Order: sequence, then structure tokens, then C-alpha cells
Amino acid sequence: MVKTISRRAAAIALALFTLGHAVEARAATRCRARSLRDGTIAVRASEVVGTPRWGTRYGESPNPFDGTATCAVGGTLRGCAVAPVGAPERTTPPASCTLYLADDGGVTCSVWIKRCFASSEPPPCPIFPADNVWNRDISELPVHPMSETWVASIGTDALLHPDFGAGPYHGRLIGIPYTVIGPTQPLVPITFIYADESDPGPYPIPSLVPVEGGSSRPSAGKGDAHVLLIDPAKCRLYEVFAAKQLQEGAAWTGGSGAVFDLTSNALRPDGWTSADAAGLPILAGLVRYDEILAGQVTHALRFTAAATQRAYVWPARHFASSATDPALPPMGIRARLKASLDISGFSTTNRIILEGLKRYGMILADNGAPWFISGAPDRRWNDEDLHALKTLRGSDFEIIDQSSLMIDPDSGQALP
Repeated sequence: MVKTISRRAAAIALALFTLGHAVEARAATRCRARSLRDGTIAVRASEVVGTPRWGTRYGESPNPFDGTATCAVGGTLRGCAVAPVGAPERTTPPASCTLYLADDGGVTCSVWIKRCFASSEPPPCPIFPADNVWNRDISELPVHPMSETWVASIGTDALLHPDFGAGPYHGRLIGIPYTVIGPTQPLVPITFIYADESDPGPYPIPSLVPVEGGSSRPSAGKGDAHVLLIDPAKCRLYEVFAAKQLQEGAAWTGGSGAVFDLTSNALRPDGWTSADAAGLPILAGLVRYDEILAGQVTHALRFTAAATQRAYVWPARHFASSATDPALPPMGIRARLKASLDISGFSTTNRIILEGLKRYGMILADNGAPWFISGAPDRRWNDEDLHALKTLRGSDFEIIDQSSLMIDPDSGQALP
């Protein structure tokens, strides 16, 4: 009887939380946003109190609309442009495709810009300490004794595939998006299928958040449907696998979830998954367009293989297979582009990526298509140019032995 009352009370509490959150999210403002034919991002809303303002994160709405004297009348916004003519904000959607509208009445309304596809922005925090294994130059490390066997298993003739780009492809994002959240982003309840290996909620997930495999509609992903969130105030990373929105974002479900301290080298508990099969952080292995602008990639990338072994090696923490054949690669192995490979004929963008693969390599993190490397979607990628990476094959890579870098099996800190 005690358990019955407890469950009923919990259900009532969640329903009240959900109702309250949903009412606040819809509130009185009823805001909408879209890009006009000339690219101007315009917002409509009703019952606005006082002076409306906008921002790109919850709790941060400092920006005035352009010409509010004429487009905001009687508490109604009718196609208010977000910035004056010539300002980049006027025609460039934020990375998250979401705007937050605030007014003098203390109401916040979030809105997804119609027909917008999520992009990426520079992370506000370093992605783990400089001495973390993800950030370690492995260009001088020895080749692993199983290198030829594991490369053959993954696919000697299989082509390298950049699993990211500008997109959309078949109406959906290409890559794994991440979102930088605001300082007061509300926490929402989330439940996990693999709860015993997940960090429990609540998580600070925006009701309108880009999801892997998503389209120009918010919060509806396909495939692995990852959601990645960076809290800049705490330098904390939240990652969810198979994320699904409930009650218009008042609650979520997921396959698994993990929270990482970006200032720490701590690994997941041994044997635990994360939002990725190998129990590793996904964000650390994404190639981002801001790195292209900076001229270098200074960390390992994430890649997948079709068949893996029921085993994992440092820094991985989890396997995703029942196969015990030692010819199959275990999770966590690190592949490196061979130093002898001539990359001078590639574009500047692709040379930056390939040089990173020579110096930092890539870590096997999940089951999937062979030699697929992960990145964040960005409107500035040139998809046709990225296709040139598909001229490389598995035979251009070698598996290195990075065991000599390990200081503590429960830490991602690596020897210099």
C-alpha cells in the first residue's frame, strides 16, 4: 500500500510539473518566427507586456527588436525583425534555430524558426583538460600488433565517410548537433531504458532542441536521436541516446544518458555505457567547423565499425557485442591515418581534418557503418568538398597502441 501511494503521489507530482511547464512554455505570447523571402528573421506574438526582447538562450533575452514602434502595437508583434538591416543577426538563424522572447511581464516564450536546420557554434568550455586522452597527440605511438587484423575486419577497402555536413540530406540533419543552454534553463524529468547505467535526471533539456536525425521541425530525431547539451556556467556536458520528447518538452525519455564534467578526466564507471555504446563522450569526438576556421583539429575523432568484439580497451568502458572473435575490434581502439599518405591534393578544409587524423587519430565508439567519422552539422560545410574524403580507404589507416599513455584505468588523463 505504501508503494501504491508513493507511485500515485509521484505521478500526480509529475503531472502538475508537466502542466505547469507546458502552460509556461505556451504562455500568453504565442510566438512564431520565420525567415522572410529576403532572409529577414521575423517574429509574431500576442499579448506582449511592455517592451519585447529576444535572445538565443533561455534566460538571456537582451536584444531589442528592430522598429518596435511600428511592428509592436497594442501588445501584438506583427513580423518584428530581430535586428536592423545589415546586422548579421537579421538573416542568420542561431545555431539552435530557437529564439527566446521575453517581455516586461516576466514571460518567456521559445520559438523554432520555421524551415530552419540546426548548426553548431564554438563550445564555451574546453572539451576536457589538455592532458586528456582525447587531446593527446599519438603520431609517434607504435602500431598495435593487431592492427592489420582489425583494419581488415573493419574493411580494408571500405571508404572513409564524413558523417556530417551542411545538409539537409533527405530533409534531415547530417551530423550530431549540440546545444549551448542558457543559465536558467529549467530542469525537466527524464527516464531511461538503461537506467542502471545512466546518470539520473532531471536534465536541462530545452523544449525546442536540435536532435540528431532531426528535420526542420524541432525535437523530432531519427536513428540514434542523440541530444547533446553544454552548460557553460558549470562546464557540464549532458548527452542522451534515443531522446524522445514528451508533453511538448515538459518531460523526455531516452535509451541512456550521461553527464560529464568537462573540467575533469574522470571516466564512466567501469562497464557502464553512456549515450554512446563505448561509454565515451560523443562531443569530444566531433569535428566542428570552428576548428576549420582555427586551422587545426587537436583531438581524436569518433568513428564506427560494423562489427565489434565483446570487449573494450581504455578509455572505453563498455562493449556492444556478443561476439568473442579476437579478429573483431574492441571498443576504444584508436586508428591513425598513415603518416606516409600524401594529402597535399585535398582542399584546405579536408587537409585540416586529415592532418588531425594523422596526429590525433580517431577512437572506435559505436557500432555502425565502417569508417564513418562524426562531426557537428554546420551550414558552412561544403558537402561536395567533404565527399573528396571518400577517396580514402581503410588501408590508409593503422591501429596504434595507446596503452602506454594510461596513468589510471579509471581516468582519461594521459601521459605526455
